[in-house]
Amino acid sequence: MENNKSKIIKVKKNNDGDITDVMLENGNVYSIDEAIMMTKDHLIEGVNVGKAKNGREYLRSNPNDEENDNLDSMPKF
Repeated sequence: MENNKSKIIKVKKNNDGDITDVMLENGNVYSIDEAIMMTKDHLIEGVNVGKAKNGREYLRSNPNDEENDNLDSMPKF
């Protein structure tokens, strides 16, 4: 079975430091809302969907011992 999941390699942030868009390995760029839906559909690997206290959903890196794959630490575009 072919693994068609992609990984996030870069992020775009707004002035508040919130991630607004993500870039996948194939170069495609998606809004954070699209990326959340894709993660729910198991199309993006290495992340999961969390829910903030205010009910807003957000992407977060799967727990591991690596610091450099946290979304906030990724290169920006």
